[in-house]
This record gives sequence, structure tokens and C-alpha cells, in this order.
Amino acid sequence: MARSRKVTVSTDADGHTAGWAETALAPVTPPAPDPAAAAFFDVDNTMMQGASIYWFARGLAARNYFTTADLARFAWQQLRFRLLAREHAGDMSQAKDAALAFVEGWRVDDVERLSEEIFDELMAPRIWAGTRQLAQRHLDAGQRVWLVSAAPVEIGRVIATRLGLTGAIGTVAEVRAGAYTGRLVGDLMHGPAKAEAVTQLAAVEGLDLSRCAAYSDSANDLPLLCSVGRAVAVNPDGTLLRAARQHGWEVRDFRTGRRAVKIAVPSTAAAGLVAGAVTAGLALQRRRRAG
Repeated sequence: MARSRKVTVSTDADGHTAGWAETALAPVTPPAPDPAAAAFFDVDNTMMQGASIYWFARGLAARNYFTTADLARFAWQQLRFRLLAREHAGDMSQAKDAALAFVEGWRVDDVERLSEEIFDELMAPRIWAGTRQLAQRHLDAGQRVWLVSAAPVEIGRVIATRLGLTGAIGTVAEVRAGAYTGRLVGDLMHGPAKAEAVTQLAAVEGLDLSRCAAYSDSANDLPLLCSVGRAVAVNPDGTLLRAARQHGWEVRDFRTGRRAVKIAVPSTAAAGLVAGAVTAGLALQRRRRAG
């Protein structure tokens, strides 16, 4: 029996109002209007170049929340994981433990404010125009579009709002009295957890997953891709590309070069590593204030 899981969805109160200029994209058959259909997009390397949590950390570094040396150490660790091209159970544990330290004591409104500022400064220029257009086609067809990411849901919510999407599903941190407690609600939104969350969302929203589409760059999202009627591999890693060919899935690659280097590593490992760097930076900032 599947373990129950809380799903957090954020919706833009103004509806789907954002628009953008057309960009070069190979012709595809537009999705037919269908109220029971929706689209689910991974964020890191699918909707945007690199890991959203990494760019959030870059923004924090620019605001002196931690040092450039911390950021350089994180970048090296990202490279190591990318070369390994896999995730281990230990990485998942490290990611969750670091995420707990990352959010403890932070005010929710501060994180939301910083996320908005940093998105506009660093993330918006890295949105893949082709992926954004794919999402817009679903919106134009009257379908809802959600982001599904291992990143904190607050970051996902900001990205979804800025792009005019329906909402975001992400890793949820417990909040009391407007501040993070340092505990997560459930696990990281990763791998099978994404498929589980989308299945529960579909039940709540009256969606038919056989009519839905999912987009991702990573083989870690195969459970999600296999749970919908239309799977699309976007900027795929090698394992996902092979799976897409086996299943006959559509492949979209908006990178320059056949084997373009990704900025992000597997997102859960990245989240844990950057959280550790941020935690060190917060400790440094506290020491400076105390002195």
C-alpha cells in the first residue's frame, strides 16, 4: 500500500496572465483542450539551466550570507557528483540532514522575499525559452501547469508565479509561528515521491493522468514520466535518453552542443550540498554579528 504524503500546491491568484515572445521551436502538435489534462515540469535543467537551489545560494553569497569560498567548495562537490553520474542512499541522507540545518530559524517571509529577488537577478535569464514555450502551449490549451521539484516549495512557488504557471510542488519544511522549525514535512520531493505527489494531486484536482504530460531531464524522474500519458525528455541525461528511445517518448534538447555540460548535479545531492554551505555561512554571519 502506498504511503500517504502531504501535497503542497501554490496557485497564482491572478490566473495564467504571463506571456512572452515566441522563440524558435520545432513544430509539435499542440495539446488539445481538456479539463482533465495537465502538465508537470521538473525545474532543474528542465525548466531552467542549472539547479535552482544553486542559484539561490549564489544570490545569498552576493548578499554576504556566506563566503565565495563556500560557494566554490559547493561547485567542486557538484562536479564530483556529476562525474559520478549517480546518487547513493548516503547522498539522500546528507541532503535531508543539511536541509534541516538550512531552514532552521529562518522566517518564511524572508525566504520568499529573497527567492523573488534572486529569481529576478539570477534565475530568470536561465529559463530555457523552449521549455517555457512548451509550458505556455499547455496554458493556451486551457490546461494547468505545475512545477514539480526537489527544491524548497517556496522557490518553486516563486518560479511558477513569475512564469504564470498554476503552482508548484516541492520539498516542504515545517513552519511554526512564521519560522522554519528545521524539520521537513515528509521527505525530499525526489524520484518516486514526485510520482506519488502528482498522483495525489490528480485525485484532488480531478485530473486523468493518462491525459497528462510530464517533462524532465533526469532518469531520477522515470517514475513520474511513467505515470502519465505523455512523457517528454527535455535536455535528457544519458540514462533518460536511452529510456526515451525505448519507450518512444518525445525528446527535446535546448542545450548548445550534443553533450552540453549541465550546471546542476542530481538535484537532491545538490540541495544537500548547498544547504551545508549556506548553513556554514549563516554560522559565520552569526559570529560576525556576535563579535
